[in-house]
Amino acid sequence: MKKLLTIPLFLLLAGCDITVLNAKSETGQDQAFLIWFSFGLMMVVLLIVFVLFARFVWKYRETSLNKDTLPKDVKGNKKLEITWTTLAVLLLAVLAVPTVAITYNQSPILSSSEETEQSAVHVNVTGQQYFWTFSYENGKETTNKLIIPANNTIVFHLKSKDVIHSFWIPKLAGKTDVLPGKELIYKIVNPEEGTYEGQCAEFCGVQHTKMQFTTEVVSIADYEEWLGK
Repeated sequence: MKKLLTIPLFLLLAGCDITVLNAKSETGQDQAFLIWFSFGLMMVVLLIVFVLFARFVWKYRETSLNKDTLPKDVKGNKKLEITWTTLAVLLLAVLAVPTVAITYNQSPILSSSEETEQSAVHVNVTGQQYFWTFSYENGKETTNKLIIPANNTIVFHLKSKDVIHSFWIPKLAGKTDVLPGKELIYKIVNPEEGTYEGQCAEFCGVQHTKMQFTTEVVSIADYEEWLGK
């Protein structure tokens, strides 16, 4: 059923690389689920509306038998009004439950409220016009190249040296603002091995397009070897 509902979308966007729907981490997969889930609900509503629309157009069309007949003026049907209102509330509730749960779990938080996760990999991320600096637990630094281990929880400590930036790796997770004067914590859970493109998704100046970086997700053994552990 899900595939049938998405056929029109795929036909419309044929040839496009919709990276956010091809997630390569648990974090990204949860976000992609919300997109598919909300899209599916909207398609169900749209289908019902079009079916009813077609039925009423056909049923109440003008014919030789009724062209001189004035339809009876009928007041609102309370049962139907209550039904439509109840269905709308139920649909919103069904959509709200996973949305609130996933959004609450994945929302970035201030560093002062974050409990230390000993088993996680911590990376300090600094946005600056117009490049990214990544600092690792042993003090090693890279510029515009992020290296992290696969199948781990990655905790990013996001900071900005100047203006508001937005940290975004489309295939791994959604956008997260990087604010001057504040440190935000954001997690990506269990990324898959591979190379992914990242960028700043917030216009931050005339050379905004240069704020791109490459993310390499490698095995834990290769990561520890690169880190020099």
